[in-house]
Amino acid sequence: MSASSAVRDLQQRITEMQVPQLGDRSVPTRAELASLLPGGALMRGCSYSVHGSLALALALIAGASASGMWCGAVGFPDLGLEAAAALGIALERFVLVPRPGERTLGAVATLSEVLSVVLTRTSAPVRQADADRVTARLRERGAVLICVGDWPHPTSTLRVTDSRWQGLGTGRGILAQHTLTVQTMDRRGPSTRIISFDGGKPSAPRERILEALR
Repeated sequence: MSASSAVRDLQQRITEMQVPQLGDRSVPTRAELASLLPGGALMRGCSYSVHGSLALALALIAGASASGMWCGAVGFPDLGLEAAAALGIALERFVLVPRPGERTLGAVATLSEVLSVVLTRTSAPVRQADADRVTARLRERGAVLICVGDWPHPTSTLRVTDSRWQGLGTGRGILAQHTLTVQTMDRRGPSTRIISFDGGKPSAPRERILEALR
């Protein structure tokens, strides 16, 4: 089966199975993460850059996945599906392209035709022309891109500056809580927030604004 035929087949399957969505620009996003994003949610046709935490990037997808949307990841050969499921990703609606090689951006553009949210990573600077082509596809299809690493002119950049684990007992307890300090930069200006993950999922009570760095 050719690549184009495979995409058409996947698109037909997703169209048949995906929960219909209203014409809102926003994509369902976990309420606990809303303060990290301008508008309080991921927005269709937009790109987001996440630095320092794959868990945070996956958690951003979880709301869309839980709502019935199809999501995918390109370029993560070591992605732990069990950990992704613990963060709220519905694996039955999750497409994984672990080793796209030099065709990462091509795979991202192709998947954005059929998926609601696509996760990828960058190991080298992305040329503006290539980013523009992907962005045009995102806007045309109403998809969202989350990039672990740099992406030209993202809607928002989320940078984890501190990561701490806590558990029962020093050195031998269960690591039950993961706390991240996240610096965000978007049209609202820079700010710093704390997000805590309990049992794999973000928890609202431990989220608080540290300071506005305006």
